[in-house]
Amino acid sequence: GGQIVRFGMPVDPGNLLLLGMLGKVPIIGAPGCARGPAENGFDWVLQQVAAGIDCNQIDIAGMGIGGLLMETASRPHPRQPATRLECRFGIVLAAGLSRRMGNENKMVQLLNGKPLVRHVVEEALSSDLDGVVVVTGHEEELVKSALDGLDVVFVHNTEFEQGLSTSISAGVDYLKDNASHAMILLGDMPFVDAKAIDRILDQSKTAPRHIVVASSQGKRGNPVLWPHTFFGELSRLSGDVGAKHLISQHSDDVIAVEIGDAAAIDLDTPEAIAAAQSQIFET
Repeated sequence: GGQIVRFGMPVDPGNLLLLGMLGKVPIIGAPGCARGPAENGFDWVLQQVAAGIDCNQIDIAGMGIGGLLMETASRPHPRQPATRLECRFGIVLAAGLSRRMGNENKMVQLLNGKPLVRHVVEEALSSDLDGVVVVTGHEEELVKSALDGLDVVFVHNTEFEQGLSTSISAGVDYLKDNASHAMILLGDMPFVDAKAIDRILDQSKTAPRHIVVASSQGKRGNPVLWPHTFFGELSRLSGDVGAKHLISQHSDDVIAVEIGDAAAIDLDTPEAIAAAQSQIFET
């Protein structure tokens, strides 16, 4: 008893949208992308219908000017500059308050005679990454001193007290115009070595538009390599959380690479550092 006003919308995501009427009641047939938080064609039509604005076939066709609402792993933006294709940078997060360490900054705590963050950065520099950015915040000069002599770029996160997401945003924003991929590394995970990083980078070569996540015994961990497609979402993160929920939201675009225990071991308490130190001496 209804009438189809329009089936098909020339945008992506949202191209399978349907708009119909049952008497005076508008009916929106939502494509699968409507379940996701990312902006899509369904949002545009719903906003007009909810506001009482007439939305007809010509209106929906006009919404397709430009073609794509966002880049996706399966259908990337065709105008992505080719100059970014081979630029894969590491972002080492070293800005946190180290609340679980008491009065100490975990980034500069010694493990086998070397600051934790220096372990991470040296391995990143020894890998096939094209460069390394270190995001600082809490006790910035102390962290810089721990990395003295290393060829890195420092990016200061002025909002570090607001949590981990602000450091991810700071690093990604710095690289947004120059990198095809960004690998997020945590400064308190010193057992992630250059071989593990290169294993992730190698996987990305065969699937350049996918998120590549390090795993330990099948469980996802860190580091994570992000294609430029997702930089916008990473920049909009908020709160004291990482990007784990984005990985869940884009699960179809995720590839896991097993690198062993290194993907799961972070040293964020005095006890964890002491245990790791003991293990090194036993080895």
